[in-house]
Amino acid sequence: MRLLEMVLDNGDVAAFLTDLAVVAASRLSVPGNQVHCGVTVIRHKRPEAVASSDAEARSLDELQNGFGDGPCLTALRGKTWLLVPDLGIEQRWPAYVEVARAQGVASILAMPLDLAGEAEAVLNLYAGRSHGFSTEDIATVEAFTDQAASAIRLVLRISQLSEARSDLSSALKSRTVIDMAVGAIMAENRCTRDTAFNILTKASSTRNVKLREVAASVIASISGEKEIDTYFDE
Repeated sequence: MRLLEMVLDNGDVAAFLTDLAVVAASRLSVPGNQVHCGVTVIRHKRPEAVASSDAEARSLDELQNGFGDGPCLTALRGKTWLLVPDLGIEQRWPAYVEVARAQGVASILAMPLDLAGEAEAVLNLYAGRSHGFSTEDIATVEAFTDQAASAIRLVLRISQLSEARSDLSSALKSRTVIDMAVGAIMAENRCTRDTAFNILTKASSTRNVKLREVAASVIASISGEKEIDTYFDE
């Protein structure tokens, strides 16, 4: 239910993932073992730290992404969770492990999110105590990420629909302004629609200005209005 509320409360993916990281870190933190959480997403084949519970988690994610390797990226590539119980004896990723230990990290749990092809993401959990994640913690994070993945897929689809709606609205507004300008030119020059449209496109090309802006300036010169309201304005 909490995840559903987060989906409904947030208007974009980044905000939702930030809330997700905060909830995950809070759920796993106990006295003497504070957990930090970050979310890394693969964009254009490059990892990017897109959300975190705090500055420490973001720094650790960005460091790992800078090295181009580490437990979280390994888990993401292998599409399976990965636990590093004690960084003090870990032999893999030596450069990153050394820096992470210097920042007070003793154990790491990485849990990929199954987004069914919508994107690639991994939940990165950092603990200040070695063996900081129990078997129960791993089971909890698995269940949590399963639910979170479904919620994230919903957020991504909502975001895509919102962007598509915005693009359509913008296109309709532009079309309306251009049609108004074409009509004004036809009346002013007693010409056909094609001729009027050609006048607009030539002016746009000559001035290197977008067609909608040229159309708006034509209407403004006739009506004196700087802001052109259309039927599609909200």
